[in-house]
Amino acid sequence: MTIGYAITLGLAIGLLALYCALVKNKELWLTMLYFCVVVVNLGYLLLSMAKSVEFAIFANDVAYFGSVFLSMCMLFTIIKLCGFRVTRLHVIICGSIAIFMFAIIATSGFLPWYYKSVSLEIVNGATKLVKEYGVLHPVYLVYLLVYFAAMIVTIIYSVLKKQVGSHKFAGLIAGVVCGNILVWLFEKFVSWDFEFLSLTYIFSEMVLLLLYWMMQDYVHKSNIPATPATEELTLGVDVATMPMEIKIGKVLHHLCDGEMLSAREREILEMVLQNKRRKEIAAELCLSENTVKTYTRTLYAKLGVGCREELYALLLK
Repeated sequence: MTIGYAITLGLAIGLLALYCALVKNKELWLTMLYFCVVVVNLGYLLLSMAKSVEFAIFANDVAYFGSVFLSMCMLFTIIKLCGFRVTRLHVIICGSIAIFMFAIIATSGFLPWYYKSVSLEIVNGATKLVKEYGVLHPVYLVYLLVYFAAMIVTIIYSVLKKQVGSHKFAGLIAGVVCGNILVWLFEKFVSWDFEFLSLTYIFSEMVLLLLYWMMQDYVHKSNIPATPATEELTLGVDVATMPMEIKIGKVLHHLCDGEMLSAREREILEMVLQNKRRKEIAAELCLSENTVKTYTRTLYAKLGVGCREELYALLLK
């Protein structure tokens, strides 16, 4: 088992490094989530090597510390993925609750609140902490269930409000949450010597890394800054003199609810706004004219227009 925990710790560190290398615009809460998974797996590894009750309790506290804050970071990551904002009030409330929760857990070995008693057991060459739960142990179960419920509600609400640009993204996020719930429930009713949640966390990291890597090149209208009042157009202004970034910003404000543009669609939009024809765009991007036509048709549908003339008309709205 010690080897298994060492492998999961290595995977957690590797995914953190991969995230730092692949994702250009780092998301604070996803970064914190990756650090928390490293801490959780470090705690599991230290516990498996413990030779005394005191060190085992310390290692167990390390794993719990990562797990307590991991739930908060995962919720905030999902909130951001679903197109909502994490406010300072959210951070203060959830951070305070997490600190309080860990303070209860940290009483282990001193007070019989979270664990009435603890002892060590060697299983397959690894140390396992044998625990008798105290009166406050169910508080942690409630803590996790509330976070899981908040994640599910956030995903459902974002789909209803069309905040998520693709239902595939929403489905992947929901899969991450449900997978963690199922494994956690499974471990509560079936006794295993290995903490399979450590593997679930690794899988969750992989899915979230994939999502952020895919979405970093997408543009959502909520990410487009408002055009400054001094640069607002009137019908008498020649759009040909307008800076391209202003043109792009004004057009993207007309994205249909829940839609996003890929990097390629954003590129083609800029060329269309430069009044380049399909043949020119295909030659410049090394694509066939049919491929450009397909991209253009999808782009127009996302913007709610049917032709170039209607697209140019967006600049005057």
